[in-house]
Amino acid sequence: MRLFVCGWAYNDTVTCKVCAGEWPAKDHKIAELGLTVAYLHNDQFFTGWTVLVLKRHATELFDLTREERRQLIEEVTEVSRTLAVVFDAVKINYELLGNQLPHIHWHIIPRLADDPAPREAVWTVKHDPKRLSPHELRERVSHIQKHLSIRRGTENSQHGHVPSKT
Repeated sequence: MRLFVCGWAYNDTVTCKVCAGEWPAKDHKIAELGLTVAYLHNDQFFTGWTVLVLKRHATELFDLTREERRQLIEEVTEVSRTLAVVFDAVKINYELLGNQLPHIHWHIIPRLADDPAPREAVWTVKHDPKRLSPHELRERVSHIQKHLSIRRGTENSQHGHVPSKT
């Protein structure tokens, strides 16, 4: 039996946790952008690890229109540039997989100077997940929000757009 979730057939055991509202955690929300929503990943072993989740359901880049793909890359770039500045990253890793969660979402992972495994993919680094306290979570999300908001205003004004005051 195939289960249809958001118009997409996967199988009878996997549903889209994003569309079901089960993932990611709403209190980890950083910002809502045009096509995506940015969330702080629940494991902060890699400081600043953020997930950029497509608002509508799609599983593959080719499911998007050309304009959506362009805008998606712009949003990935905007968030990654902000994370690079906020956390003084020496490198940003980008992951778009979808094997475990069939919904387009980018993992954007700042890699810092004190990275415990700078040449390894984050998935291969054995570690205990680092969960932030509610206070630390609010502080980190707020810090990223502030810088993303400033960056968005600056980029809009450079393109002749007036930043929104809302």
